[in-house]
Amino acid sequence: MQVNVSPDTIARLRATLTGRVIEPQDEGYDQARAIVMGGYDRRPAAVVRPADAADVSRVITFARDSGMELAVRAGGHSNAGHSATEGGIVLDLRDMRAIDIDVEGRTAWVQGGCTAGEYTTAVGAHGLATGFGDTGSVGVGGITLGGGIGFLVRKHGLSIDNLLAAEVVTADGEVRHVDADEHPDLFWAIRGGGGNFGVVTRLRFRLHPVPSIVGGILILPVTPETITGFIAAAEAAPEELSTIANVMPAPPMPFLPSELHGKLILFAFLAYAGDTKAGERAVAPFRALAEPLADMVQTMPYSGLFPPEEAAEQPTAVARTMFIDQVDRSVAETVIEYLESSDAVMRAVQLRVLGGAMARVPVDATAFAHRDSKILVNVAAFYQGAEERPVREAWVAELSEALRQSDAGAYVNFVGDEGEERVRAAYPGATYDRLAAIKAVYDPANVFRLNQNIPPAAG
Repeated sequence: MQVNVSPDTIARLRATLTGRVIEPQDEGYDQARAIVMGGYDRRPAAVVRPADAADVSRVITFARDSGMELAVRAGGHSNAGHSATEGGIVLDLRDMRAIDIDVEGRTAWVQGGCTAGEYTTAVGAHGLATGFGDTGSVGVGGITLGGGIGFLVRKHGLSIDNLLAAEVVTADGEVRHVDADEHPDLFWAIRGGGGNFGVVTRLRFRLHPVPSIVGGILILPVTPETITGFIAAAEAAPEELSTIANVMPAPPMPFLPSELHGKLILFAFLAYAGDTKAGERAVAPFRALAEPLADMVQTMPYSGLFPPEEAAEQPTAVARTMFIDQVDRSVAETVIEYLESSDAVMRAVQLRVLGGAMARVPVDATAFAHRDSKILVNVAAFYQGAEERPVREAWVAELSEALRQSDAGAYVNFVGDEGEERVRAAYPGATYDRLAAIKAVYDPANVFRLNQNIPPAAG
């Protein structure tokens, strides 16, 4: 429901805040309302950049009392466009990005608007790390609430497995300290349950010694053998090694010969968090799969995996995420067949072998319900105009169905605007019911509804 709000109303909100308020008539409005994903041209009544938790509380109270839709943004990477709203309020945390590092205690407090790249660089200066996805510009708060599958997932678990405490502003405007002892139900819910329960303004993470890694980009030719061999090597690798394999057309990168551009390649990221010599041994089986087309795997700081600047373009894409149990020759051939049959400007199938530390956490210990899943899959197709989208949607749906195995599910951070069925796939069975019950306690009016929404359980 869109609520008509007068400029005087926004002016009254502005007067209560320490932070910034950007309205349509203000300079920088179009930049402020933009999000990472293209295809979402939404015009909020205001973009608010709070200075602190007290500001966040005032904005939540304002949105709740006025009935305005509230979009919460950390890095703005929501695949479903939930970082933007038409006619509502965007609560943009980008001015809240302070980091307080306890080097001796190996913990850090970080504000919710800090990006993964900023955090990783700051703690990396002390030879320490926490794992956050694979993209430097993603917001620490957003990726953590959905779980956080990244380059350290097999060695140190999900981002939520390293979350020790949080400061959460709930729908009633209360600023709550949340951990295993205080509001343990809410602490359980925010570890995987997404943005349904409040705005996380600060997070306290465990830090791990990661003075350097053996890692980087490895590009291989695509055959059924290289795909199956890569997954087999990743499954057999020590837990210190996490991998991401993208089967995709070669982009026009300067280190790839022009004759390769547009042809299928296996574009992989490797990250071994441990001893350098052991790391070289761990990556050797991947190099042996075929003569690499490019090999930039080397000893580097962990932060080297997160480039400081990323492309400013807003990609438009359709994607589908799921979990599968294995990648055999049939799966590899299906991936190749579908990728070769599409004329999308870019399309990809991403495969991430899981397990290790992530799998050792009991399945009901957090709201992330896919601890036993073996391989994360993401199928994506990019498009250049709205008229092209239905074709790409059909291709993604067909390939996803062809790849489906017994363990389907969904990783909520990769889910787009796909409806309730997909939300339930991310939170199967008892997990969904438990989250809905907690939602009824902390957000009975569903103020935080612009997300992969879990409505509050009925009375």
